[in-house]
Amino acid sequence: MAIVPASLTGVTVEFLEFPAIVTPPASSGKSYYLGGAGVRGLTIEGQFIKFTGIGVYLEEKAFPSLASKWKGKTEHELLNSIDFFRDIIKGPYEKIIRGSKILELKGAEYGRKVAESCVSHMKAVGSYGEAEAKAIQQFIQIFQPQNFPPGSSVFYFQSPNGTLTISFSDDATIPETPAGVIENKTLSETVLETMIGENAVSPALKLSLASRLASLFKENDDANHKN
Repeated sequence: MAIVPASLTGVTVEFLEFPAIVTPPASSGKSYYLGGAGVRGLTIEGQFIKFTGIGVYLEEKAFPSLASKWKGKTEHELLNSIDFFRDIIKGPYEKIIRGSKILELKGAEYGRKVAESCVSHMKAVGSYGEAEAKAIQQFIQIFQPQNFPPGSSVFYFQSPNGTLTISFSDDATIPETPAGVIENKTLSETVLETMIGENAVSPALKLSLASRLASLFKENDDANHKN
């Protein structure tokens, strides 16, 4: 089967552009493909305030891996399947998560909020131990000196072996030098779990992933049947 259809498009979230394909400077030419992108916000005093746009990029081999199990499913079926999103979270391939700011956020506050969400989830599922506590402290320290004006980005690079590499950029450009590296598979997966898992902070991102991947699986399947 074709791995990724040529029709893959980017996504616009507010003023933020998430291109269909990104090639990080340190990847030796390897490309990552946009699974989906959506806004994260909170309802404050009855008004929905948009804080960030989040995009999830997948290594090319993720598409046939996911399609082998999920092709033929509708957007609605994927959106309502915990297992589908769990397969993305725990899939044995590399992922890049880009979180770009719509409103200015202080690094210390942002890092603390993400850390709190991760700790809450890990404690709920019984995966929070001494190693995870140390990883969380390292995570908070990486964000402590940062400030994120509108348009700036946080990049999380997740490897299948559990390495979480964090980078910061003033725009959507992936930097060559990371701000920090954390060796903890549980925390690495939990960062994405809080975004697209059962209690996701970005329902819009989940909808985008379900919609786009359902369409891509169908397009690939239709093309393969013609060949």
